[in-house]
Amino acid sequence: MDSTTWDQRYSGRDLVWSSTPNQWVEEFASDLPPGRALDIAGGEGRNALWLIERGWQASVVDFSAVALQRAQTLAQQRFDPQQASRLTTECVDLRTYSPEQQAFDLVIAAYLQVPTDLRRIALRQAASAVADGGYLLVIAHDSTNLEHGFGGPQDPMVLYTADDVATDIDGLGLVVESSEVKHRAVPLEPGSDEMQPLLAIDALMVARRGRG
Repeated sequence: MDSTTWDQRYSGRDLVWSSTPNQWVEEFASDLPPGRALDIAGGEGRNALWLIERGWQASVVDFSAVALQRAQTLAQQRFDPQQASRLTTECVDLRTYSPEQQAFDLVIAAYLQVPTDLRRIALRQAASAVADGGYLLVIAHDSTNLEHGFGGPQDPMVLYTADDVATDIDGLGLVVESSEVKHRAVPLEPGSDEMQPLLAIDALMVARRGRG
């Protein structure tokens, strides 16, 4: 989908995504000391806003201006002016995006489900933004989710694995610390006939740049 389609989707009354952070972001970043964070294709800013609550400065980039305006509005509603100023947003196309190089202690790419050529461009740019000692955290709907998991895109061309991510960022000075398949419980809809939570299958990769 293009930016116009996403603008329309984000123009609805309710949040498109949860107001809480992604569970893998929360699990990974809870014990990190505050620093500078960058969320690639971060939408309404749920991860960035959570990080700001924990003392971080956070930047969100996305190609939907509507989503980014909502992120700014949420920051103004949730925080005092000084805290809200720690959120920055930038409306960009990932095909041409060039982040500040080696400037961020944590770079997040969560559910960037795009074709391989664009994914590789975006993730290499994300990797280039990681500072010395910083981390790249990539979360995606795993390729196996199509047949064995629940939800997520139904197009195999936009699904990938943690190993694919490791290949994408090879040669950029980051060391892969973990490459995993994770199972995520999807809450049941009210009135569902399911007896147990459904499981989605995610890919999760963490890489770190060594200190120079």
